[in-house]
Amino acid sequence: MQHQRTNKTIAGYHLLMILSAVDFKFNPEGDMIIREYLVKEFPFHISLDKEMDKISRLEPEDWENHFLQYMDDFYDDATEKERLDFIEFALKLTKADNIITKTENYYLNLLFDHWNIENKD
Repeated sequence: MQHQRTNKTIAGYHLLMILSAVDFKFNPEGDMIIREYLVKEFPFHISLDKEMDKISRLEPEDWENHFLQYMDDFYDDATEKERLDFIEFALKLTKADNIITKTENYYLNLLFDHWNIENKD
């Protein structure tokens, strides 16, 4: 299936949703962080049903490729500050349950490496 470029806000939503899923645990705090991102990025209400449908159809083995595609879309449309702000959301999301799993760390490192961001932690 051909990937169509997505705007950075939708791409960010996909990235956060995958990050929230990779540990296979639902976390209400994580859900609130994703909502906070959406409120910040979409000052008006927008239906994300279509996007959620795309994400929910992915098998876990498809997550990384999907993540990489949307990471590139975000990068292409974002300023450096917007990428750094997004990384803050991603870090907050993975730390929400006070445990950063090996898989969550792997996905975070994809962001840091592909976006050439130095981890200052």
